[in-house]
Amino acid sequence: MEQLNLDKTIKVLNKYGLKFVDYKIIKSEKDLEKIKFPVVMKVSSEKIVHKSDKGGVIVGIKNKDNAFSAFEKLRNISKDIIIQKMISGKEVIIGMKKDSQFGPVIMFGLGGIFVEVLKDVSFRVCPVSKDDAISMMKEIKMYKVLEGFRGEKGVNVNAIADIIVKISNLSLKENINEIDLNPVMANEKEAVIVDARFMI
Repeated sequence: MEQLNLDKTIKVLNKYGLKFVDYKIIKSEKDLEKIKFPVVMKVSSEKIVHKSDKGGVIVGIKNKDNAFSAFEKLRNISKDIIIQKMISGKEVIIGMKKDSQFGPVIMFGLGGIFVEVLKDVSFRVCPVSKDDAISMMKEIKMYKVLEGFRGEKGVNVNAIADIIVKISNLSLKENINEIDLNPVMANEKEAVIVDARFMI
């Protein structure tokens, strides 16, 4: 299997009405001059499967000095670097894997370190309806984190469900073997894909 590059990945996402965070390709330090902070900078390479493992993601960049040092660090990992608006919220992961017996299977869980440490995820065989998507979310043990507790605002569950349904539709129509949306940033207003990996 090989990883689809960013341009092709975003074209597929757009085809199914899936929102990817605003981003800009950074070619040189001059491209860092007109930026509204805070931002995230990351490498963009189909040769790198897990960017975080390679130190290829730097979050919370608040000023130009931070941006210049992040650019230098990332350039040692890959020549392809992008900068994204930093979105606040809870991290969730939405994935898909084509099973030889069942076909496309959708996975949902909390994103970031939670998915690796807690293994707190739920699965559904495609097609997945909106009701299915909401029940998937409610199945995980950490659902209270999404609802909001101890004064925190809950996330827009319907917006997450919408992404799950669209990924289900995409998985049934496109020749893609694996999808990893990690993270999708969700807050009380929206859910936005900030990193996407498609394997073909």
